[in-house]
Amino acid sequence: MTERILSHFCFLRFTPDYWNLPSNEQKNWHQQILVALSESDLAQTLYQVFPAAADVDVLVWSSMLIGDNAEIDVYFDKTARFFNRFRSVLEPVSVYWGFTRPSDYARGKSSQEIEPFDGQREPYLVVYPFVKTAAWYQLGRDTRQGMMNEHIRIGHQYKEIKQLLLYSSGLQDQEFVVIYEMGDLPQFSALVTELRGSEARRYTERDTPLYTAIYRDPQEILALFEAA
Repeated sequence: MTERILSHFCFLRFTPDYWNLPSNEQKNWHQQILVALSESDLAQTLYQVFPAAADVDVLVWSSMLIGDNAEIDVYFDKTARFFNRFRSVLEPVSVYWGFTRPSDYARGKSSQEIEPFDGQREPYLVVYPFVKTAAWYQLGRDTRQGMMNEHIRIGHQYKEIKQLLLYSSGLQDQEFVVIYEMGDLPQFSALVTELRGSEARRYTERDTPLYTAIYRDPQEILALFEAA
């Protein structure tokens, strides 16, 4: 098995039981979450989501290099153990995950590719599922390559915006998980608008629900979710 990255995005909200706790007990849970994050041997990053979305409070993005099938099982075991200890106060809303692999349409590694393990995070993260239409896969290889060349060219015009593409066909409802990092949300919105005018857009079946997350110090994030 070729080494690849497994990345997992777990969107969570605080439970009613959590909101009924006094402030000091909420802070105790915060401390337990912070300790668990710091002690994890997975690459994990906590993000604020609410109020960018109504149904999600926070996001935990975790990643691991996978060299063989046994390591996939290890990953899911560690991830389940991490989240299950907090289920009384944090409940999952949705989960996206998938594997990296070499691009079918671009040669080599792009300078705009997100590095999950380098610790350098941008202020904003956008995550969404993506599904192509059946007609896309019935097109000839050259036709698809031509449309993707346009897609890639547009993306290269926004050099500050980084991307990570995960493959999840047959593993979840979507075929891909698309992740972007950026420091300028209006600029990212302009990129998406331009991409939606490209020829390849005709062959998009679904690219929602979309979540925007904010990167902050984990302690600052959790402090936002304390009872007044």
